[in-house]
Amino acid sequence: MIWKKALTGLLFVCVGLILATTQAAQAQSLAMSIAGGVEMRGFSRLASLTRDAPDTELVRAAQPLSQQGKARLRDENRDPGVQNDTALVDTPPATGDAQWRCLTEAIYFEARGEPLDGQVAVAEVVLNRVDSKRYPDTVCEVVNQGTGKLNACQFSYTCDGIPERVTEPKAWDKAGRVARRLIDGAPRLLTRNATLYHADYVDPYWAAAYPRTVKVGRHIFHRQGPDA
Repeated sequence: MIWKKALTGLLFVCVGLILATTQAAQAQSLAMSIAGGVEMRGFSRLASLTRDAPDTELVRAAQPLSQQGKARLRDENRDPGVQNDTALVDTPPATGDAQWRCLTEAIYFEARGEPLDGQVAVAEVVLNRVDSKRYPDTVCEVVNQGTGKLNACQFSYTCDGIPERVTEPKAWDKAGRVARRLIDGAPRLLTRNATLYHADYVDPYWAAAYPRTVKVGRHIFHRQGPDA
């Protein structure tokens, strides 16, 4: 009888270990999925576990951020460099004067294919130049500096021979909102006072002469000096 009880106890221990190992493996697999960027798969699993649970904040937190409601006001008011696209879209459509339009054009034609941070970074460079003694004092003068002169264009879209026509209204609207927020004084935190940038697939002659500050999207940014 004693050996039967011992055998039974050992069996329960083995079963327990198997269950614990299985659950741990499932938990590890789920964690790896989320950590590996497969957000929806992880959240789908979490949602299945809470499907019949009461509607609580904990249950709602098991949904992807994109499904958790409208952006909060405090998020909408954050610096464009760190807020998300949803919060930006929730802001009013942007309008402005000639300086706003010049900055919007620079963002649109130079970086409309970039994520939000990439567009903000390009806008920062323009405004950093406005503040620098090395460059003109207005957005439009900075953007159009060197236009029409051989090898003197500061922003490639102004001298590539292609007319500046807006063909993507949504991208223009997004660029305009970014421009509006930065012109209105949002902090410039992304590029660390950079006044130069180039695509990561080119190596301009001047790149080695100026400290690299950061890479955002497909652009690499450089700072010229203490006044830049």
